[in-house]
Amino acid sequence: MLHQLTDALVRFGPAGVFLLAVLDSAGVPLPAAMDLLVILVAVKSPDRGWLSAAMATAGSLAGNLMLFLAARTGGRRWIKVPGPEKPQKFRRWFQRFGLVTVFIPAAVPLIPLPLKVFVVSAGVLRTGFGQFLAVILLARVLRYFGEAWLGMKLGEDGAKAFLKGNAWTMVAVMAALAVIFFVLIRLNDRRRQAA
Repeated sequence: MLHQLTDALVRFGPAGVFLLAVLDSAGVPLPAAMDLLVILVAVKSPDRGWLSAAMATAGSLAGNLMLFLAARTGGRRWIKVPGPEKPQKFRRWFQRFGLVTVFIPAAVPLIPLPLKVFVVSAGVLRTGFGQFLAVILLARVLRYFGEAWLGMKLGEDGAKAFLKGNAWTMVAVMAALAVIFFVLIRLNDRRRQAA
């Protein structure tokens, strides 16, 4: 059934990619389906590869924003937020590393990293909307446009082999980008506090 669904979404092209990206990012678990679909559309229809990547980015952005805003507006009703005397480990960890915890799983393909947990955490812990939007947009552009390029240049098998063979290198590169992004956010926050 998954094969038939994938074939149907490939036939729909970028519109199918958009729909799947919204569902995947809003909370329906579809591990690696988006990555493979972006690659497949780029392989089978190279003329629609960039459009497919753009639709995947837009759909993922929409889905992640829905999840973020739902957690931000309603999360405090459902999640007990501890007082300052007894903070939870996860909350301290998220507050320390912030949106770096969102960037890495949003940017790295084919390694199952729990993005939805961090999106919900960002919403519940009242992360800035603009900062969240920028992090998701940057991560998804890098990921989906990179996959479309791989699909167009290497074909389906070559792209999959490249992603699997270089997974840890991509994690290291994304971690380095995340650190740079984290430093820029902190510098911006300090500049605003000083002003």
